[in-house]
Amino acid sequence: MVNVVPIRKNSMTATQSKAWSAMLAEMAVTKDKSLYIQLYQHFAPKVKAYIIRLGVMEATAEELTQEAMLNMWRKSHLFQPNKSAASTWLFTLARNQSIDWMRKQKYPEYSLDNMQDRIEEASDADIGEQTVQSERIAQAVSQLPENQAQVIYMSFYEGRSHSEIADRLMIPLGSVKSRIRLAAEKLKLTLRGEQ
Repeated sequence: MVNVVPIRKNSMTATQSKAWSAMLAEMAVTKDKSLYIQLYQHFAPKVKAYIIRLGVMEATAEELTQEAMLNMWRKSHLFQPNKSAASTWLFTLARNQSIDWMRKQKYPEYSLDNMQDRIEEASDADIGEQTVQSERIAQAVSQLPENQAQVIYMSFYEGRSHSEIADRLMIPLGSVKSRIRLAAEKLKLTLRGEQ
């Protein structure tokens, strides 16, 4: 079993990062609950703070954190320490969990009858063009810095106003506008193929 000394905030060295990765890799093999507890105690507060920075309310962030930490246990066999650090892998789990939740909030359920009517109205060419365009935009947004992608998502996908975004992220309104402007310029260049 790997023994890890508690780490002070924001002071993780490469050695400490390797120790956490080794602990996660060992937990994947042994399913040792004490290792899980150590990993949980270290990473859960960081994951929750990260999810809140993604724009999720605190109560929901708590639930998403619990689910991400449970996924760490369930999916630990998928962790590959030679490809990423434990923190990187875990934050990716949390990010994906949060994105899935956000998508569910944005898109209400439709009945199959309703959906069939919509599909019949659109031609195959329209659907294909929309799919290609959506994939290009999603790829371009994924290349943005996290803080810019976050405000673009909240503004255009969630339909939030700039002031709502500022309130949710607890940043000045000017910062929201600046991030959106910078992101829009980068997206324009990327979608034109200039970058």
